[in-house]
Amino acid sequence: MFAKVSGLDKSLHKNWDNSWGKNKEQLALLRLINWLLKLGLIFFGTELFDLTRPPVGLTYVFILELVYVACCYRFRFQCINRPSILLMTLVLDTLFWAIWLFYTGGATNAFVSLLLLPVAIGAVTLPRWAPWVLTLLSTGMYSLMMFTMPENRIRHHGMDMSSHYLGMWFNFVISALVLTVTVGYIAKRIRQKNAQLSYLREAQLRQEKLLALGTVSAQMAHQMATPLSTLRLLVDELAEEGVANDIEPEMQQALIRCETTLAELRLATESIRQQKSYSLSVEKLVRDTQEQVQLLMPETQLNIEAESEASATRVKADTSLLPAILALIENGARASLEHTSTSKVSVFVSAVEPNSVSFTIRDYGRGMEPNQLTDLGNNIANNPKGMGIGVLLSHASFERLGGQLSLRVHPNGGMIASVTLPVTQNE
Repeated sequence: MFAKVSGLDKSLHKNWDNSWGKNKEQLALLRLINWLLKLGLIFFGTELFDLTRPPVGLTYVFILELVYVACCYRFRFQCINRPSILLMTLVLDTLFWAIWLFYTGGATNAFVSLLLLPVAIGAVTLPRWAPWVLTLLSTGMYSLMMFTMPENRIRHHGMDMSSHYLGMWFNFVISALVLTVTVGYIAKRIRQKNAQLSYLREAQLRQEKLLALGTVSAQMAHQMATPLSTLRLLVDELAEEGVANDIEPEMQQALIRCETTLAELRLATESIRQQKSYSLSVEKLVRDTQEQVQLLMPETQLNIEAESEASATRVKADTSLLPAILALIENGARASLEHTSTSKVSVFVSAVEPNSVSFTIRDYGRGMEPNQLTDLGNNIANNPKGMGIGVLLSHASFERLGGQLSLRVHPNGGMIASVTLPVTQNE
């Protein structure tokens, strides 16, 4: 199971589902209207539009098509959401139209252009290759009707209509090609634009949440400064008096971590406010990561490996990059501790194409359910074990630096967080 925490493909897929998910009933209703139109033209339009009176056997085709229309309405959700099934239904629509046209005048039927309806729907709803299938099928059906056109229909009231019908066929081919190429291209561009707007809206909402979190964090950091200073003085006094020697190292370690985190928070806030960034070697980033884990999480067994090719590269960084990586390592250590009673995390740094460096962080916990991966890193989660704020903040930090975070479940258990950062040449 793989979930991208950011990316336009996700928004494009979501936008596709939303746009066509609302039109399930409309498409099923259109098929019913088509069926009623065919029936109405036979009963009320045969003389008016000079249609050939169909044989009685066409009644069975009408009954079969009615069953097909009912099934399409019953399973309209599957028909819309799966492009392969939608293409199959449009092929059947084309065949039903071709059969009706063949027995009511063929190429001489004034409504032969209705064969373009499935092509138009396919051009708007399906991938670029699918409308070509419908275009070839409808053109083939039309061409077959041209070759099987009866002689008495070619000569109408003593006039040779072959050139007229040939022109109609040529016009049909051009129209089908225009629908397939132009409409398909325009529909694709509209989907991409809508997906970009949807992605930007989601990013804006995410940034608003982060701004609220940042405001609260700054307020709490300011409030913590004074109690920490007081606590530092008390611990120093206890150390001088030799009181509580057993717990003094743990208190000192906890205080150092709090003070370091608070100093880093102030520095990161100032750096982000001034939009400062710099080029950092991957080798130094790996070394700093090891040092910070030893300082802040000494109980964590960190196994970190880096390819020589990746270590020689540089990435764009700011003061939030290292804390973002440490947050993922801390989450992994906590998950491993809950499952195996050991805070064990493995990190592998590699060079990936094109011009990117990947940090693969694996824990040895229980993993996560697929539905939990969807919102992790994009929204504040509702989970008894945590709200996913650390992953959310890490995601925002990587995204600001042009990187990407993805999460997936390891086949042997645990989670894998993959951080991809672009390589930069600036010193």
